[in-house]
Amino acid sequence: MRSTRPTRSFRARVSLADGQLAELREELERQLARLERSMAITDEATKPVELDQAAVGRLSRMDSLQSQGMAKGLKEREAVRLASIVGALRRMDEGRYGICTSCGKEIAFGRLLVFPESATCAACGD
Repeated sequence: MRSTRPTRSFRARVSLADGQLAELREELERQLARLERSMAITDEATKPVELDQAAVGRLSRMDSLQSQGMAKGLKEREAVRLASIVGALRRMDEGRYGICTSCGKEIAFGRLLVFPESATCAACGD
């Protein structure tokens, strides 16, 4: 998942305290584990719908197809979230976490507490 865009020059370290950084890493890893469990369930729900001879009528099949469609939408949203979390952990490992990818300024700790995967400051938005 490496970007082909040229990288900007970033400061080496954000002014987050080590305890804050550890807290945010722990939260990101917790969210990643939860997301991976959810994705396993979603994968099961997106399998092809089989014709169930025991179910009565077209409505049962239509309901199954609709549920499958919703699960596919969820799967797409989960993939985007996964990329955000993995990207945040990668930025942490590279020493770029907490620096806005748009303007290069620090991202407020309060924003990172709410959105630990955020790559931009509040002014630049997500």
